[in-house]
Amino acid sequence: MTIVLLTALGVGGATIIGSVIGFFFKKLSHKFSDIILSFAAGVMLAAAVLGLILPSLEYGGEFGILITIAGVFVGAVCLNLIDKLVPHLHKLVGAESETASLNKVLLFVSAIAIHNLPEGIAAGVGFGSGDNSQALLIAGGIALQNIPEGMVIIGPMLAAGISPKRTFIAALATGLVEVVGTLLGYFAVSVSTLILPFALAFAGGTMLYVISNDMIPETHAHGSERGATYALLFGFCLMLAVDVLL
Repeated sequence: MTIVLLTALGVGGATIIGSVIGFFFKKLSHKFSDIILSFAAGVMLAAAVLGLILPSLEYGGEFGILITIAGVFVGAVCLNLIDKLVPHLHKLVGAESETASLNKVLLFVSAIAIHNLPEGIAAGVGFGSGDNSQALLIAGGIALQNIPEGMVIIGPMLAAGISPKRTFIAALATGLVEVVGTLLGYFAVSVSTLILPFALAFAGGTMLYVISNDMIPETHAHGSERGATYALLFGFCLMLAVDVLL
């Protein structure tokens, strides 16, 4: 339980680290942030497949393939429904930097907070398999993604006239949501191991959706597609190598 709690704090704390960086580098180049986000996407892609979807097949037994496919699609559909209610990064961040509308900025921050919950759940569910090394790799991938996400919160809020103190509190709140999600995911699979195969696939589906719908479009929106693609491949291969070595 201690390692789960520390991991939850680490995953949520990555958003805070990103927000602190955002205070110092309000005008960080898109190319740099796109490379970081692409690398994180590669890490998350490997973590979703190796740490969640393949274990789901293994634990699913005779009907593993059906359970896994169902879980992946249910996870993706759930985030798709959330997206219809509250758009995420690539739909809001550009508008915020131009308009600095307070209402839109608050919507932007709320979107990040809402999307952080299933990401946290994915990190927590990973521990349900009992393979802590895989779970830590999953959490590490999500944490990497949270750093640039935390960075992009700061500029729009400050531009909208929100005080630095309140801006930091808002960033802290988005990180705490991920801590709660991680603990929820862990306790859900701890209460009933019967849901573990579906929960693993569900978490994998949510991560695949975030990568395809949020992260990749954002990294390809500023003319750095080639560098972003290689950064994603590097992140994926790094996780693959770590998984084999462990």
